[in-house]
Amino acid sequence: MMNIYTLAMLGWMEISVIVFAVLLLFGAKKLPELARGMGKGIREFKRASSDIRYELERADEQEDPPQPQPRSGSASREKSAEASVESEVKNEASSQDKA
Repeated sequence: MMNIYTLAMLGWMEISVIVFAVLLLFGAKKLPELARGMGKGIREFKRASSDIRYELERADEQEDPPQPQPRSGSASREKSAEASVESEVKNEASSQDKA
């Protein structure tokens, strides 16, 4: 099995043999067309990967909506409910003291 690092360590001799073989196979007239096609393919790949990255980031932002803040009316209702409970407790305690 070929290691990926083997491809990264090509010397000048190996690269020149590959270029010569490509030149023989495709010819000098076809090489600019092949390079242009490869450039378009790379550009399209980069565009597609950036579109996917953008969509993922947008979906992540939509997934975590901000938490709603409690209204001021609900806080005052809670305070009034607590006050009524406290007054009931005081009333019961004073009625028990009288009995």
